[in-house]
Amino acid sequence: MGIVEEDIARVRAATDFIAVAAEHIALKRVGRQFQGLCPFHSEKSPSFSINPEKGVYYCYGCQASGDVISFVRELEKLDFAQAVERLAAKANITLRYDSEAAGKDRIKRAKLVEAMEGAVVWYHDRLLKSPDAGPARSYLRSRGYDGQAIRQFRIGWAPDGWDTLCKALRLPTDVAKDTGLGYTNKVGKVNDFFQKRILFPIFDQSGAPVAFGGRKMPEAEGPKYKNSSETKLYSKSRTLYGLNWAKANIVETGEVIVCEGYTDVIGFHRAGLPRAVATCGTALADEHFRILKNYARRIVLGYDADNAGQNAAAKFFAWEKQYEIDLYVVVLPPGSDPGDVAREDPQALHGAVANAKPFLAFRVDRVMNSASLSTPEGRARAYDAAATVIMEHPSPIVREQYLVEVAARCQVSEDMMARTLAAPSTAAGALPSKPGKGQRTQGAPEQTFATRPQPKASSVATRSDGPGRLIANEDPGAGWSELPSSEPPFDDRGWQPSNRLSQRPQFGATSTPKTRPSRTQGRATSPALRGRTSEQRSRLAEEEALRWAVHDPDRVLMWLHPVLFADPVHVRSVELLLEHGEVLAIADAVLGAEQGIDARSEVTSERNRPDGDQHDDAALDRKAVQCLRRFAVTELLTEDVDDALALVVSNASARVLATIMSMRADAHPEEQAAVGTVKLLQMALHEPSTRVAALNQLVPWLSSWDAQRKQGAQESAEAEAAPMTESN
Repeated sequence: MGIVEEDIARVRAATDFIAVAAEHIALKRVGRQFQGLCPFHSEKSPSFSINPEKGVYYCYGCQASGDVISFVRELEKLDFAQAVERLAAKANITLRYDSEAAGKDRIKRAKLVEAMEGAVVWYHDRLLKSPDAGPARSYLRSRGYDGQAIRQFRIGWAPDGWDTLCKALRLPTDVAKDTGLGYTNKVGKVNDFFQKRILFPIFDQSGAPVAFGGRKMPEAEGPKYKNSSETKLYSKSRTLYGLNWAKANIVETGEVIVCEGYTDVIGFHRAGLPRAVATCGTALADEHFRILKNYARRIVLGYDADNAGQNAAAKFFAWEKQYEIDLYVVVLPPGSDPGDVAREDPQALHGAVANAKPFLAFRVDRVMNSASLSTPEGRARAYDAAATVIMEHPSPIVREQYLVEVAARCQVSEDMMARTLAAPSTAAGALPSKPGKGQRTQGAPEQTFATRPQPKASSVATRSDGPGRLIANEDPGAGWSELPSSEPPFDDRGWQPSNRLSQRPQFGATSTPKTRPSRTQGRATSPALRGRTSEQRSRLAEEEALRWAVHDPDRVLMWLHPVLFADPVHVRSVELLLEHGEVLAIADAVLGAEQGIDARSEVTSERNRPDGDQHDDAALDRKAVQCLRRFAVTELLTEDVDDALALVVSNASARVLATIMSMRADAHPEEQAAVGTVKLLQMALHEPSTRVAALNQLVPWLSSWDAQRKQGAQESAEAEAAPMTESN
């Protein structure tokens, strides 16, 4: 039970998928699709595609797929209803629920968000206008914060009172506790969580308030910062302060600056570097990098990296490898922080970011700058200390490059350097021995889009010749041999979109299509088919016919039938298309709106099942949905669907003929009489001038044969069951 299906459809229709995705990743238009780096796995070459017309996405690297709801759900770690509600709020759509319990849960969450927004407004207004906030305003001015900065970042003031906020907003006890705005004291009364502190509201990626960070006044007692506890709205490890303001500039520049505190972020923004974020009172963690790598690959640490602890170096190197990111460190004057530099010399901060050093170079420089190189003993100590730091890096090539530089500065011979490199390494490239969710086991080979198994050379199409033409199989009698299910799908992302669709009449039209040049008749093959086996050509033709059905269902679906296809996944795909029409409708009907919207995990797990389990109904449905989503984001290879259908129909006819010939004596007389006619029609498929007429006869015949075959099988099953029924 949950949100009314009609409202889910309204949210999808009202949402600009490209605008939503662009908030998280950089996209580039390629033909009718938009492509970018996949936000669900690490990669350097774009393999993630969105078809805005169909409203679906597919990644060729990790096979993630779905619609705009599953995109938001997966990326922001929301459940289905939360993702729909997030999109509905942007589209100003009021949702209805088909369950009173489910409706209450959603209303409860909406109340929490509303309470947080009310607190942000109340605290902010208090800072701007209340007399008791005078000292706070004076302090902020002394730190360089003017009215514009206070309003831009919605800074607030929590007054000195036990329950001032809770009374002002009339917060129920459960709402105060669930939002972290209040707590129950020893006598059962609700008190404000923040008192006498300057408050920095924390927003999630979409801009919804979820928490606060409170800084005490200089003369006040207690810890310098007091942050919201984790709540139903707020998770520290999955939240980055300022990301809601910074994400646009991060995507634009390909760089994100990570700071330690709220004031540092504000300093970077006010200095003209609006791509800074901060961890919310916690150290950098895996979840932070999973979020950041979706926006940029260059991550600049806007604070002294040693503040994270010397032991963090191993984690940094592992994260660089795991998430394929580059870590840099801003070098600031000793004793200063980004906020100070931003206020006193903004251009110096710009220069420090532009000249940020790679993490290892920063650490080596720290060692060398603190060493005395005037004596042999000093150079030896410097070399040993620097070598210890360098040998922590996982790459032997990087280690050698840095060690060469250090050896030259410390006047160490090449032989000594070689012995250092040959020593057992303490490289930190391996992941933790007990990986968390999404991590690989230590020592496991790294799998990226660039290194994943690729199709054999003979199955990769030559794309320099433009759109190809698929014509009838040169060997109509060749049977079907299914390719291994583990073989990667044909990678056709490099094809450019067709400039036009075929202008031929629909099947059954009285006019005859224009005859193609003689060089294309007979046995000519397209660039997509050259060097391929009969099975590979058949598979490609089936895929192209389905691709046409997905992109132009009104024109193509009426001429498709499951009997035309041999691959079980393709057969099921046709059945689903004929039943539901559109890919989104298929996903909702087959997988369920709330369960399995993203079939990636199910499809991945099924690859390791025994062969006998791979074609059960549920698995086949999921594979079919995954297949159709992939076709929705790939361009058509042919300009005319006839070319693909001709080969599909020819192969289907060959399979049926082989079945009829194998039965011979048992075959129906009409079936045996049809053999000669079918073979003539197969030959007619090779000629563009007779192809449409042949298709118009073969497709109905194949459909009729399939219906008779199924009816005969059913009658046989009933006949076998009859004696058992009588005996009982």
